Amino acid sequence: MPEILKVQGLETQFHTHDGVVHAVNGVDFHLSEGETLGLVGESGCGKSVTMMSILHLIPAPPGKVVAGQAFFQGRDLIPMPDEELRHIRGSQISMIFQDPMTYFNPVISIGKQVAEPLEIHLGISKNEAESRVVELLNLVGIPNPRERYKDYPHQFSGGMRQRAMIAMALTCSPQVLIADEPTTALDVTIQAQIVELIKELRDKLGMAIIWITHDLGIVAGLADRVIVMYGGYIIEEAAVKTLYAEPRHPYTIGLLGSLPSLSKSRRERLASIDGIPPVLFRKATVCPFAPRCAYRVDKCFAENPMLIDVGLNHRAACWVDTQTRKVRA
Repeated sequence: MPEILKVQGLETQFHTHDGVVHAVNGVDFHLSEGETLGLVGESGCGKSVTMMSILHLIPAPPGKVVAGQAFFQGRDLIPMPDEELRHIRGSQISMIFQDPMTYFNPVISIGKQVAEPLEIHLGISKNEAESRVVELLNLVGIPNPRERYKDYPHQFSGGMRQRAMIAMALTCSPQVLIADEPTTALDVTIQAQIVELIKELRDKLGMAIIWITHDLGIVAGLADRVIVMYGGYIIEEAAVKTLYAEPRHPYTIGLLGSLPSLSKSRRERLASIDGIPPVLFRKATVCPFAPRCAYRVDKCFAENPMLIDVGLNHRAACWVDTQTRKVRA
């Protein structure tokens, strides 16, 4: 499938009173048409900042994209003027955020807020926009959509607000949908419903999806390909089946080991990763995961490994072959 988004050498920093935070450090990845890409890692690893940097959603100051390119349909989004990017953001590339209550205006009805992208990007009338929104609210599973159109955010449950947020993201039939941990604040049953809804909409509308999450369990049945981030770097990338069957980076191995499994006995403890995430006030010159790593060798504290091919369409950034424990040259 042809590429629809290609990011190269993306670096984002935040200037704070305590120093410069190196949040994203030379990230490279691509997204193909119709593909679902999982972006996985613990809080603070740079997942959300990467996507927000591409869409000019980083507050500046303190944030700043200091390097990199992000080509969408052949056009670089990074140097693009904000006014020009607004015609792409929300129409061709849409984003679903973690907590819809934070992003919905509490004093404007849900229907009017969902209709806003239609009026801004497509210039259609309010009556036409209302009809389209009712269709979308019905599409995402909100009952009695015409009556709920006039309701306010506090009249919707958490799951319904998230469905309304999805409807807003789909108003202009985007080619890329970025979902930033959209199920984090929801209970397990509603999480499963939202994931199934996204899968149904993806298959029906044919859009590409980037799903940001800290939960490898969610992307297992959703993504085609997975990128794992740590400390502002991509440390592993592979097809979803390959990553789960043959993880090659110690951090990915640790994440998968911490997942509950029906194959584990009731007395078997879940694996944990010792230590704490890295402080990002200095750009890493050595492996950022080395202090927490069970596979570490002297070379890990001397040089930061680059992503290298470890299999077919499978890359990992580690000095040690985790299958043989041999140090790479």
